[in-house]
Amino acid sequence: MVAPPTVLVVDDEGRSFAALRDVLARDFAVIGARDAAEAEARLRGEAVQVILCDQNLPGACGIAFLRRVRTLWPGPVRMIIAGTDDAEGTVACVGEAGIHESISRPWHPERLLRSVRAAAELFQIQSIPATALTARRASGPLPCLLPARGQAGPLLSGFGRIVHEPSSPVAAVLGLARRAAEYDISVLITGASGTGKELLARAIHDASARAGRAFVVENCGALPDELLESELFGCKKGAFTGAHQDRIGLFEVADGGTIFLDEIGETSPSFQVKLLRVLQEGEIRPLGAQRPRRVNVRVVSATNRDLMAEVEAGRFRRDLYYRLAAFPIHLPPLRDRPMDIPAIAERILGEVNRAFHRRVAGFAPQTLELLARHAWPGNVRELHNEIQRMVALSEDDAPLPAHLLSPAILADRCAGGDRPCAPAARTLKDRVEELERRVIAEAMERLGGNVSHVAGELGLSRVGLRSKIERHGLRRGAGATDA
Repeated sequence: MVAPPTVLVVDDEGRSFAALRDVLARDFAVIGARDAAEAEARLRGEAVQVILCDQNLPGACGIAFLRRVRTLWPGPVRMIIAGTDDAEGTVACVGEAGIHESISRPWHPERLLRSVRAAAELFQIQSIPATALTARRASGPLPCLLPARGQAGPLLSGFGRIVHEPSSPVAAVLGLARRAAEYDISVLITGASGTGKELLARAIHDASARAGRAFVVENCGALPDELLESELFGCKKGAFTGAHQDRIGLFEVADGGTIFLDEIGETSPSFQVKLLRVLQEGEIRPLGAQRPRRVNVRVVSATNRDLMAEVEAGRFRRDLYYRLAAFPIHLPPLRDRPMDIPAIAERILGEVNRAFHRRVAGFAPQTLELLARHAWPGNVRELHNEIQRMVALSEDDAPLPAHLLSPAILADRCAGGDRPCAPAARTLKDRVEELERRVIAEAMERLGGNVSHVAGELGLSRVGLRSKIERHGLRRGAGATDA
């Protein structure tokens, strides 16, 4: 059996290291070091493929350590966890220390795991002699070289992570995305929540000339204006209540690379003005700073809203829209690509097997048929949750049977009218409830989760609609509002 790649985590905080180790141990052999000296001792004695280093280390900052690593051990792919004291040095770190990616706190476990997987795969590819690499490229696409623990199949990077069939509408989308990646142009990705907008943004970065520099992510709908401005542009100590130290902004961390602004449609008009200036002038001014700083960053943004409709309604600046949407790309919902669902389900099952330390052998044919028939208002995210639930309920590693599916998906077995239904689950009341759930879910997705608009369209009061949303277990989403 091929040994998993080794990741060196350099972090002096015990709880932080334990959290990183628990996530990475799914696919990697994880070794730790509390400071630069211990980390160097580890590098002298062990073969390491990826280094994941905290910015703030005792005795010597992580930036200085990674610069030294680049000189003495240039092979391992270097990554840094951003968000601590050394604001100015982080920018130099990204360039001078050859950082593959900067990861912001708080990090998301699945995103972190994907990033480290990509870094380990990059190490493997860089280890191939130049002549062999040229020969491989000449004979076709490069194979994926990183072995995954508990799974025989390869891990893919870039556009290879986006599963689709040749007949899928996603094939045309990826064609557009590949063209966008060739040019230094702003990209706006639209699509419902859970369709994989961040995955597409990362693929565009990986295929671009900026691939060797940082790719950073910010959810613009998760923070109030002042904190969002501090996150993106940085701040000086004392600039506002709670600013206890200088903080580098993500635009500076991403200098030379790509920044992904998710949920851009949730930003306020006042913040939109500040973002527009950054895009027009190519410079940022940290909160409390006297002088602006030049940055060279490619912006990829995403939203589940109809931004042009928001422009017409006066809620989004027209000039900012045209700055962001130089190259618009729309990702179709999962219901418009049923031919992709079996392959996506198999890919997700492989991830769940690794996370749960299981070896479930796939899906029964009827299970795949019902998965492909379901409307999936939550898109790939909902499909992922469904498969996790099924694996957790399964008693062995045999193909997952249809009876483990959620009641809402089992209800779809009667959609064709030629298969028997479970009597207990298919009374007239059950069918009406399922129809009501689907109608509300579709309206919530189409109207961006606006309760007032949905209630008006369906002839319900807002209180009545909220009650039905709770009863059917529907999620209103990040952009939901009662206005």
